[in-house]
Amino acid sequence: MPQFQSTDGASLHYVDEGQGLPVLALAGLTRNGGDFDHVAPHLADVRLLRLDARGRGQSAFTGPETYNVWQEAKDATALLDHLGLPRAAILGTSRGGLVGMVLAATAKDRLLGVALNDVGPVIEAKGLGVIAGYLGRRPVQKTWAEVAAARAAQWTGFRDVPPDRWLHEVRNHYEETPEGLQLRYDPRLREAFLPPEDGEFPALWPFFDALDGLPVAVIRGETSDILSRATLAEMERRRPDMIVANVPGRGHVPFLDEPESLEALRDWLALCRGQMAG
Repeated sequence: MPQFQSTDGASLHYVDEGQGLPVLALAGLTRNGGDFDHVAPHLADVRLLRLDARGRGQSAFTGPETYNVWQEAKDATALLDHLGLPRAAILGTSRGGLVGMVLAATAKDRLLGVALNDVGPVIEAKGLGVIAGYLGRRPVQKTWAEVAAARAAQWTGFRDVPPDRWLHEVRNHYEETPEGLQLRYDPRLREAFLPPEDGEFPALWPFFDALDGLPVAVIRGETSDILSRATLAEMERRRPDMIVANVPGRGHVPFLDEPESLEALRDWLALCRGQMAG
């Protein structure tokens, strides 16, 4: 499987598929390149690059001191360097979107545009609490089928999700073994994540504002507990040209193959192609 070495020598896994506009897909906090399984078949004329962030998926577990958006932004540009790509569009789900904003502030010349999947410069405390509840902990269920059934019952913010979709998701997140389910990420990621005692992280508006001049799209799940309606409204005020999709029947995060998500992504990709041509 394709691996490359980042600037500190860490061995990181990626998938490189398709031809056309380079789109670097960055997954959510505990997730991996499988985050984009559902949208990948819909992305025509795109060279889709899926990076497993360090400590996730098939990339090296390098310790909690390295699990931060600054290092992950360096890893993203290191992959572009490895592939000889001067620029790419960033499709970031949750944590991956935060990395996209950091890249806009630190390596804007490498970007063709940024699409944020259910994330913005303010992360809601309620959603952080949910993440803190499961991060780094193995599920009590013993099989993929049991976790998929539990997720379908508990994730009430999602509607009309077929059972095989939940099963696909949990297979990406866990490895099924005779001893039960194992995490497909370093459990010590929890040490790097836990929020301050007041339950809040500082707002990242300067990083969002750094997207100025780049095509931007934001996709929000209707019942998201990470990206609030108020934060999205302020993002739209600051970037009235931003492409926005509100996805009904989805929480954190949309799967990206919903009609609303696909329409936004197609419009955004068209703008990114204009950036590349210019």
